[in-house]
Amino acid sequence: MVRQREFDEEKALDEAMLLFWEKGYKATTLSDLTAKMGIQRPSLYSAFGDKEDLFEAALRKYTNRHAAHIRKKLQNNLSTKEAFHTLFAELVEEEYGDGLSKGCFCINTIVELAPHEKKFEILTREHQMYLSVIFEEKIVQGIRSGELESRLNARALAQALVVSFIGLTVLMKSRPERSFVDDSVATILSILK
Repeated sequence: MVRQREFDEEKALDEAMLLFWEKGYKATTLSDLTAKMGIQRPSLYSAFGDKEDLFEAALRKYTNRHAAHIRKKLQNNLSTKEAFHTLFAELVEEEYGDGLSKGCFCINTIVELAPHEKKFEILTREHQMYLSVIFEEKIVQGIRSGELESRLNARALAQALVVSFIGLTVLMKSRPERSFVDDSVATILSILK
């Protein structure tokens, strides 16, 4: 007879994701994980595999949520220009908020692991490409509605906005002067005119 787990796997995975997001892969110990997840090591190994497997599961969960969140933000606004303005403005506001900036879990992984671990290079690249598709859908909507010029290359524009969004997220971890960021965002978004 198979023994049922005595903990909520989804909740435990959420806790692991938050810890990895805050500390990174290398700085997070198994003791940190078991304490945060409220489980013992045998349960962690049984449910999730080793630390790398757990990190991968947490990253996949995050990227799915993040992509859905970005898609919803862009779809909540009928205007393509306003949708991207809101997306970038909210990123800036979040990072200048009172709390500690954790940045984006996926982007943190790009910086920490992608240069050294092929699996995480691929996973983070997949997320970048998925964001590009989401951005492209919104740009195509703007072209079809006449809000954006029909001569625009939606795919190239989407990719440029993803690169800018990721770059801005990394930059925000150093809390640059607000005017520097605001001027940069205005220039980035001017490509939608």
